[in-house]
Amino acid sequence: MDTLLFLLVVSTIPHLVISAVPSVAPYQAVIEQVQGASRIFSGETVRLRCSVPEDDRSTWTHLWFRGREKIFQGDELVLWNMKVKHSGKYYCQGVRDTLIGLIHTLQSIPMEIDVDGGWAILQVPSHPVLVGETMSLTCRVRDNPKLRELLLYRDGVEVMRQKGPSPHFHLTNITVKDWGTYSCRATWDVRRRSHSVISVPADVIVLEVLTQPVLEVVPRDPLVPANLMRLICHFQYNAHVPAPPVDVYFYKDDERLTMASSEKYVVVPPNPGRYRCKAKVSVLGLVKWSESKDFGQVKETKRILHPIPQPRAPRPLGPAATPPSLTPPPAIGSTTAWATSQQPVKAPTYPPTTHAPRTSVQPVAESHTTVQPKNQTALPKLIDMSGDFPDSLDDFDVIQ
Repeated sequence: MDTLLFLLVVSTIPHLVISAVPSVAPYQAVIEQVQGASRIFSGETVRLRCSVPEDDRSTWTHLWFRGREKIFQGDELVLWNMKVKHSGKYYCQGVRDTLIGLIHTLQSIPMEIDVDGGWAILQVPSHPVLVGETMSLTCRVRDNPKLRELLLYRDGVEVMRQKGPSPHFHLTNITVKDWGTYSCRATWDVRRRSHSVISVPADVIVLEVLTQPVLEVVPRDPLVPANLMRLICHFQYNAHVPAPPVDVYFYKDDERLTMASSEKYVVVPPNPGRYRCKAKVSVLGLVKWSESKDFGQVKETKRILHPIPQPRAPRPLGPAATPPSLTPPPAIGSTTAWATSQQPVKAPTYPPTTHAPRTSVQPVAESHTTVQPKNQTALPKLIDMSGDFPDSLDDFDVIQ
């Protein structure tokens, strides 16, 4: 009885062990392009290599796929005399036979190959270009003729033109505005005849090294105590490896809450206030602030408002002038009589003077009229402060 029980226990142990072993290893295969490019002419060759760099101590067999179809097994995949129909995404995967069965790695990141049957190909960077870098583009022409002129277009608009046989374009100090769809036109002469071809458009992605942060306030986070809240600073950091560190700061009412940290979040008491965060890469001289975000009832700070100047009322430069009376005043201490309106007299003579002579004042009908000053204060102006070659569809050949 005891012996039978012992055999039953032993027979069940392997079953338990096998069920606990995962069929997928925590490694990912990697594709390396040894020959060719991601965009080639029909008839050209591409060589790809697969490896599992995270586990170089084990011996892996590599499986190759195009889409979901398995096409080859081996370390390298050589595709020669490529045709347009062979365009697509290629994957590889590591597999290893063990005592407990086959173990597979994760599939690699796909390698997309585009086979062009035309005359011109614009080769662009396979990875996003970062702001401030120099971007190099190559306009390849089938059979490599001696080029006379090259034109580069972005979104259908010419951005560069150059003479000579060099097929390369170099755009310096790239900005986000350089993101777009590019194509090239090549012109050459053969036997006194001019030939001109244009490539198929290719997309170019331009990214900022450090994007503007966005602050998220999470007042009720189940991962933190009830009497605290979480502040999360969201941003993208796209520097090349090895990338210098980025420091994150959090502020409340413009006062720093924490010291510099590589963490994108912080836990603080849920006090009302105006919060924001800052991302800083000291080595690159980059600093980006988030927009302010209010939490709770925020007290508005008092601001001193300067009074708006108002125009003053018009004020005469001197005493108001009284129009002369129609009746002349009586003579005072003089034997010369004043003339009336009906009796003209000879105008009196005066000694020479340096002052300009006065003009005669005409009588007015209303006696209460006042003289307006010549220099009246102008009203201030209000300023607004707001403010493919033809090709057969034969199967491609695989060199093993």
